Amino acid sequence: MRTVLLLLLVGAGCSNEKGSRTYDNNDLELSVGNSARMGCSCRYVMGLTEAECRAWIKASPDIAFVRFDDVNRRVDASAFISWTGTAKLVDARRGCVLE
Repeated sequence: MRTVLLLLLVGAGCSNEKGSRTYDNNDLELSVGNSARMGCSCRYVMGLTEAECRAWIKASPDIAFVRFDDVNRRVDASAFISWTGTAKLVDARRGCVLE
């Protein structure tokens, strides 16, 4: 009886209103957001070249396509058409932030 009660309590602690714990962001969303923000920081805060920044943010597996916009000081990243992330340099104090 105690074992059943313990299992029920553990099960109740691992659920939410939908019945299970969920994480809103998946790996692809996290990957493109990180690529955009890190690429922006590399290029526009640290002042490295585009080639150096591409090498620095390259992940394994390399699924994010990254585009640097030097005029607007922003970086767009995407993966498989559906997932996108954009980071823009705000100012010297705050650096790059995701939009």
